[in-house]
Amino acid sequence: MKTSSIIYLSIILLIGCNHSIRKTEIPRKEQLSQSNEATPVFLSDTIFTFENDKAGKIPSSWSQYFTGRGDTTDWKILELPDKQASANNKKVLAQLSEDNPNHHFNVIVFDGFKVKNVSLKVKMKGVRGRKDQGGGFVWRFLDADNYYVVRANPLEDNVVLYKVENGKRTDLPVLGKGRTYGVDVNPLGKKWNTLELTVVNNLFSVSLNNKQIFKVADTTFTNAGKIGLWTKADAVTYFDDLQVVNIK
Repeated sequence: MKTSSIIYLSIILLIGCNHSIRKTEIPRKEQLSQSNEATPVFLSDTIFTFENDKAGKIPSSWSQYFTGRGDTTDWKILELPDKQASANNKKVLAQLSEDNPNHHFNVIVFDGFKVKNVSLKVKMKGVRGRKDQGGGFVWRFLDADNYYVVRANPLEDNVVLYKVENGKRTDLPVLGKGRTYGVDVNPLGKKWNTLELTVVNNLFSVSLNNKQIFKVADTTFTNAGKIGLWTKADAVTYFDDLQVVNIK
């Protein structure tokens, strides 16, 4: 038993190093043994800085997918040019494919844990895209055709929350407003913006640049799933400092 615990601890610590995680707590072994899931249930806070990940590669223990038409997606760690980098932020996770059709969703998820209630925060920057720009979060990800997504789009200057069920994307009504196709926001431009999401059971609260902008309630996917990032079509987008906080 003692030897097994040491091996388990070593594996978790190795995963943390590979992902540039600033802060994490090791899942309790007894909780993992109670779960039928192959992926551990997430118990604490994690920040993915991507600084120690290898440029030109997908971070290890992340997997990329796509939903809909098209045949590719291209997520990579990108080293920023000196004029865009800072002492603490020299690398980002980017979606770089520019050849995908409009009904094509680029997804990358972390395979290290699953979570039901969670707070997510990320810095994102829309760089290019004629059909679409920007992006956002996926959560309660079950597979490439079933998950929730919220995204901010600099071409439309709005933020919209959807469910993707059996490959079909449907925008969800905003509480107190109805089916408005999300909400309009101040121009996003090509600068860094901060997108935040808080998920508690069937209630999803969305904030942009430190201001809450709307809430959505939905019960399509109620179990724990993976978390990750999303773009649409030809959107070239940079993401950095992805913060994941478990809500118990």
